[in-house]
Amino acid sequence: MSFVPAAGDKGEAKPAATAAGPEIRILLIEDDGEIAEEIIDDLTDRGYEVIHVADGVQGLERARGGDLSLLIVDRLLPGLDGLAILETLRREKVPTPALVLSALGDVDDRVSGLKAGGDDYLAKPFAFVELAARIEALLRRPVLGRETVLRVGPLELDLVDRTVFRAGRAIELLPREFKLLEYLMRRPGQVMTRAMLLGDVWNYRFVTVTNLVDVHIGKLRRKIDGPDEPQMIHTIRGAGFMLSAPQ
Repeated sequence: MSFVPAAGDKGEAKPAATAAGPEIRILLIEDDGEIAEEIIDDLTDRGYEVIHVADGVQGLERARGGDLSLLIVDRLLPGLDGLAILETLRREKVPTPALVLSALGDVDDRVSGLKAGGDDYLAKPFAFVELAARIEALLRRPVLGRETVLRVGPLELDLVDRTVFRAGRAIELLPREFKLLEYLMRRPGQVMTRAMLLGDVWNYRFVTVTNLVDVHIGKLRRKIDGPDEPQMIHTIRGAGFMLSAPQ
């Protein structure tokens, strides 16, 4: 299916790339490459960070991460359809707001999308200005139950105050280090590969040969693991990195 934006979308002025703020992270679950590229380009220009997944099963797994501000979910997807994704997330008490995209625009279709767990429903084709307005409206809504403080053992990260403490010791982190630590703390005890970190923390769409992850992990480890403290950030040989509470 080809994608044709709705009338009135051409020539629209967009805000500067920093307008949305670096903390707004949107997961786009869309299997049509052309549509996905259009949406990614537009939202990136508006200052949003966009993570793209083309498969329903992978989309569900990524949506469970808890580090997302918003989901944009296509209704018809390979592997698992969009409504099943939303039903599963709501059953698991994942509160991330979700916008359903679909070529099915009848009243019954929209009602089905909202009942499945969608917070809004937008039929294709659409104007990007309307998509952006709906995103802004969803982001303004308070999300009940959203975590603001992450804790793993003695380590505590406050997402609102942007502070990090280990057993009462304040840790000063640069923005990228904070984002990397947040990512690891949301997945304690799980091995994160370099490719996963490059894609989700740096938003690299293509894996390249680089020591970027290793350099940042090294800097973060020196700040998190004091000289007399048990190590919390571990290198898993041949696999990646893992953060876990001291035994």
